[in-house]
Amino acid sequence: MDSAFWDDADRLLVRYGGGFTPRVIERAAGAYVYDRQGRAILDFTSGQMSAILGHAHPDIVATVSSAVASLDHLFSGMLSAPVLELARRLTATLPESLAKMLLLTTGAEANEAAIKMAKLATGRFEIVSFDRSWHGMTQGAAAATFSAGRRGYGPPMPGNLALPAPNAYRSPFRSSDGSHDWEAELDYGFALVDRQSAGSLAACLIEPILSSGGIIDLPPGYLRRLKEMCDERGMLLILDEAQTALGRTGLMYAFERDGVAPDILTLSKTLGAGLPVAAVVTTAEIEQVCHDRDFLFYTTHVSDPLAAAVALTVLDVIERESLPRRAATLGGLLAERLLALREEYEVVGDVRGRGLLQGVELVEDKKSKAPADALGKAVTSACLERGLHMNIVQLPGMGGIFRIAPPLTISEDELHAGVDILEASIKAVHLRRF
Repeated sequence: MDSAFWDDADRLLVRYGGGFTPRVIERAAGAYVYDRQGRAILDFTSGQMSAILGHAHPDIVATVSSAVASLDHLFSGMLSAPVLELARRLTATLPESLAKMLLLTTGAEANEAAIKMAKLATGRFEIVSFDRSWHGMTQGAAAATFSAGRRGYGPPMPGNLALPAPNAYRSPFRSSDGSHDWEAELDYGFALVDRQSAGSLAACLIEPILSSGGIIDLPPGYLRRLKEMCDERGMLLILDEAQTALGRTGLMYAFERDGVAPDILTLSKTLGAGLPVAAVVTTAEIEQVCHDRDFLFYTTHVSDPLAAAVALTVLDVIERESLPRRAATLGGLLAERLLALREEYEVVGDVRGRGLLQGVELVEDKKSKAPADALGKAVTSACLERGLHMNIVQLPGMGGIFRIAPPLTISEDELHAGVDILEASIKAVHLRRF
């Protein structure tokens, strides 16, 4: 039966990047998805890094059922109470300066709107982002995405400049003691930006932790210095917290660790807990300038009441269950287990990340740090056979990096079970190589 399914998939579906996981998924609940044979697969990716409350959370199910039956979608020029309430609740979780919300549906759409706002507010057009960035697949967001998908589509949107991502494990910028010299790297990067610029720097768009870029966590102090450098150039700072917001890193927002508020914040994946919800939040001053200059982002699903109702429920559950604190606690346990793997296995080169967004980089050996693409694929398959879904990022010049982002509602036993499977798979595949 599954072979017929995959034959039909090959015949009917557009392939949009990579292959499909070789299991037909029938349902999902909590921290697990289940294939059509009834086999449970522990979900260490929260769907597409989104389902922070797990799958089929009863509060989300109830909200969607109620909203679909009463108030789900409206003409884009109409407004409903859930949208206004979400704006009130969401901005209350943020620094006072971030006071205005635009409700949308996807992360790419939110970044698209943020880029347009930055260009309109500053009167400039150049956008700086990391050389390992991923901000979406629509035109403006894709032009600011440097990790993949740039070739074969003609010229990207003009004015996009790359800044080196501060990858402490692989960066050539080193202090005399061998530690990562991120200050020198950032200075060098902005010197290149300044030389490339046409004199129209509008904004810097970054993730506090690059996810698709290989779980690269910005060093403490980096974000504050970056904001200063943006201010010096009259640029806005846009933070894309699609994956890091709403408790994932152990704080409500990842930028809180550094005490630096962005000029524009984009939210998506975690805001909908797996459903299509996104938002842009900015200052009253920026919103006013954009409004005065006729800002236009009139889409089919802007200010949809269903999206607002879902996001409100997500905020309710996060607050009721203290999920940021829970993510910090579980993240500590996860880091302890992963660091033990690094000590034990020559092929585990690096462990990095925060809270319940962490990465494990596989290499051929610790001395050479040579990328281990084949090993990564083999470990991914071995994990799936043992009942664990893992996602591995494989970029040129880097090893295979597992992105570990389970639901924030995962139990401690489930978390340990997942790491046990990962270790057993690394061990089994490593032994087969010798």
